[in-house]
Amino acid sequence: MSEVKKSDLPKRRLGRTDMSITPVGLGAWAIGGGDWAVGWGDQDDSKSIAAIRHAVERGINWIDTAAIYGLGHSEEVVRAALKDIPHSERPLIFTKCGLRWDENNHMAPPQNVGKPESIRAECEASLKRLGVDRIDLYQMHWPAKDGTPIADYWGALLDLKRQGKVRAVGLSNHNVGQLEAAEKIGHVDTLQPPFSAIRREFAANELPWCVAHDTGVIVYSPMQSGLLTGAFTEERAKKLPANDWRSRNAEFTGDKLKANLALAATMKAVGERHGSDAASAAIAWTLAWPGVSGAIVGARSPEQVDGWIDAARLDLTQADLKEIAATIEKTGAGSGPTLPS
Repeated sequence: MSEVKKSDLPKRRLGRTDMSITPVGLGAWAIGGGDWAVGWGDQDDSKSIAAIRHAVERGINWIDTAAIYGLGHSEEVVRAALKDIPHSERPLIFTKCGLRWDENNHMAPPQNVGKPESIRAECEASLKRLGVDRIDLYQMHWPAKDGTPIADYWGALLDLKRQGKVRAVGLSNHNVGQLEAAEKIGHVDTLQPPFSAIRREFAANELPWCVAHDTGVIVYSPMQSGLLTGAFTEERAKKLPANDWRSRNAEFTGDKLKANLALAATMKAVGERHGSDAASAAIAWTLAWPGVSGAIVGARSPEQVDGWIDAARLDLTQADLKEIAATIEKTGAGSGPTLPS
């Protein structure tokens, strides 16, 4: 694995914002722990803190978390990791709102809440947990399901931006119609969609809209939650613990799993040609699509950070992209466009 020094990582402008971000950022979903509805199993906080600090040392300049990850615990771990890092060297902090949990039943599915008073309260709670005066990017995690119109919750986020509590505002997991509705009220700084060589629908739908409106894009799950790392196997899938959400996901079982692992094998071959690996190739695939600003990649140890940081500088060739597209078509893995235009 080639050594990437802090000063070596390139940056991309995040939409119309005044922020430039490294092509890869650290995702903090898994470090929230496993004692909630969509956890990744038990985690070691000391390793998570070490992973965050190592990512910053390697040059990563943004961290993506959310209040719901570990029911506040992920944000607390991020705060602990940044505690001893000088303010001038700290990464940008992106977090999310709109999912509320039941304090009496942590395993209950979170509720999609969009009431402006809830958004404001969630922002204050995140500011406190993160130990910051301003959140760099604040995103609505999912569309509200409590009857709150998008105009109301998007208006609340825009108010937080005007008040200086957040630097930029974005939407996560929203479709083109919802993006249009929000844009009429105020510019959507960013969109955070799921995107990988397995889950590709975003490329046909929201990505063209974001390019047309100069909305920054930070994609999540570029390695499809571990499937495209090159290290995942059928045996490992069978051993996933019950408190790991992947144990209940269709992509991790049967014929879908076989197709996904075949695609991972192609990613490995492509990565090795560049002196890298499957994980970096899978991430670089998402970054090859025009309009994508950055990719969120999870890590729970310094070693995992080192396993994918090459993606920040890995430019796949047209031949690489065509080889990956051919494997997708042959195996039937996932759905959506197969080749960047």
